[in-house]
Amino acid sequence: MRNLTLHRLALAGALVAAAACGRPHGAGDTAGASSGGSPAEPAAPAAAEELRLASGTSVLLESRSEISSRRNHAGDQIVARAAAAVVDGGGDTVIPRGATFFGWVTALAPAPHPDAQGVLRVSFTRVRIHDRIYPVHAEVTSLRTTMRGRGVTAGTAAKVGAGAVIGGVAGRLLAGNSTGTVVGAVAGGAGGAVVAHVTRTMDIVLPGGAEIRLRLTEPFVLDVASGGERVSPPARERSRRGPGAARVPASA
Repeated sequence: MRNLTLHRLALAGALVAAAACGRPHGAGDTAGASSGGSPAEPAAPAAAEELRLASGTSVLLESRSEISSRRNHAGDQIVARAAAAVVDGGGDTVIPRGATFFGWVTALAPAPHPDAQGVLRVSFTRVRIHDRIYPVHAEVTSLRTTMRGRGVTAGTAAKVGAGAVIGGVAGRLLAGNSTGTVVGAVAGGAGGAVVAHVTRTMDIVLPGGAEIRLRLTEPFVLDVASGGERVSPPARERSRRGPGAARVPASA
């Protein structure tokens, strides 16, 4: 009888052990997790990163081609490129050097004579960065223009010739000989040249490579997440600049 009881106890123990081995792995862990706290929440997606330049930021450009009142007209396109990188307050490059700016000639007129000034006004509305086009709201604060004379035209040459004839007649009357006529003609020709210089047209010219300065009138935002790589200056250059408002590097 005793042996039968021991046999039954041993069989019961074997059945319990078998049941424990057959339980799915991790079931106890799941129960403990449900009783011990809430499961971890999924991470929120990262927001799109943007780099920003404040309104009033200065941008230095250089013209890609010549604009002249002799050949160009209002409405013609003007193309320039960033002559220096423009960085934000954290030292990150927002507009890299070489970025292409596109704009239009809004007003263009030569000077009527050498003592007058010609008129050249341009406006830039777009910039290409990393093969993407971004709108730009800015005003031009300076253009490195020059004045270039067109030379003596047919009209001014006629004035020079008229001066020489008048001078020759005056010389003949005053001197009464051929020498006086020659002197008078030379004097009259010089007077005509002065008239031609005063009346000739002067073109206003923006040479290729000339300096153009802009000032942002609205903030400029670069979408880094979808617009291209983020470009940061070396740590040494950033520490030299230090914190501060967005600006064009002093070397520009």
